[in-house]
Amino acid sequence: MTVPRNQNSINTCFAATQIAARQAIVATIARLPDLGISDSRCGDIEIALAEAINNVVEHACANLPDASGCITCLIYRDTLIVDIYDTGRALPDARPPTGTGTNLAVPLAELPEGGFGWSLIHRITANVAYERTGNLNCLRLEFEVDKDA
Repeated sequence: MTVPRNQNSINTCFAATQIAARQAIVATIARLPDLGISDSRCGDIEIALAEAINNVVEHACANLPDASGCITCLIYRDTLIVDIYDTGRALPDARPPTGTGTNLAVPLAELPEGGFGWSLIHRITANVAYERTGNLNCLRLEFEVDKDA
């Protein structure tokens, strides 16, 4: 898989497995300060990135033994642009879920086990976009960032 490369970017590729994906997330987050991202913002970015990558591994790439992904991060002004590329299945309806589908006004015992990831992603990010080109998915997450002085 080929992804854009730039001296002011972070590029991390991984096999679409839980272990490899987690290693890629950790490696990417560790490099965010190199782009001038404050430590206080890195934790939020890690949460959104982990939710998105987990969806790639568990849904898009499930049962596809040769599936892979890449994470590319680039700073543009006060925005961190994170593109997540993968060779898995396309998102249903060719767009990311809105993250507003879980009803929380139910007794605790009736809450679903999952379904909160997209809501978290949308809350943490400034923008979410998706594009499918050929056999390649690209999920773009944009984060407002306070850069270290």
